[in-house]
Amino acid sequence: MALRLSAAGDDVTVYNRSRHRAEALASEGVQLADTPADAVQAADYVLLTLSDAAAIRDTLLQGPAGRALEGRTVIQMGTIGPEESRQLLGQVRNAGGTYLEAPMLGSIPEARAGTLIVMVGSTLEQFESCRSLLQRFGPDPILIGPVGHAAAVKLALNQLIASLTAAFGLSLGFVRRQGVAAETFMAILRGSALYAPTFDKKLARMLSQDYAGPNFPTKHLAKDVDLFLAESEPLELDTRHLEGVRKTIQATLERGMAEADYSALFDALTVRPSA
Repeated sequence: MALRLSAAGDDVTVYNRSRHRAEALASEGVQLADTPADAVQAADYVLLTLSDAAAIRDTLLQGPAGRALEGRTVIQMGTIGPEESRQLLGQVRNAGGTYLEAPMLGSIPEARAGTLIVMVGSTLEQFESCRSLLQRFGPDPILIGPVGHAAAVKLALNQLIASLTAAFGLSLGFVRRQGVAAETFMAILRGSALYAPTFDKKLARMLSQDYAGPNFPTKHLAKDVDLFLAESEPLELDTRHLEGVRKTIQATLERGMAEADYSALFDALTVRPSA
């Protein structure tokens, strides 16, 4: 994402809590900041892709970084809960800044290509003022509604990631145990209304049991499912099926696959742990 901005002619300063992950950007003309405050002070727009709301509060709202927010626009682009986003809106406002949310659907390939689906929670005025910036990441940013609405849609989509992956992995494991070739099953599935492209995207990983080099690691899916469950409780939704999926995700984490691609749920569904 930093390279997309730099290629568009923007001056970009990056701070990463794990500095080594950002060091390769320096050779591409991206300035690395030693502290969050340094990054904030260098920017008019502060884009966040941190892992969760706690990381945002610890990194952005504490100490010098929080005091540097006055007059700056914070754009939260990670996956957090709707209520967490609304709380951040108030905290950034109290610090003298403006805040909007713009979570994205897509992963590393889409980020590199600038084809992410960008969902925006903001006022219409904020959306229009930031549209050209957000188009660096996806051609058609979508204004969902006020802050909290885009976060809700993103969380709902990530719930589908978890549920679809678990359901597909279970069906794939079932037919293979019954002696049916995976490609026979897939040929029928692809021609039906049940098909989702994500099934083919994860098929090779599941069949080879190769979950290295993830675009989206299991630990982040676990965080998003927990968030969805927590945010659903006051809405009085029946989430029992997702609680079952959560158990599968937890079993995957317990196998040491927190950093593996989330298609590793297939292992928890189909491979018995060794005694």
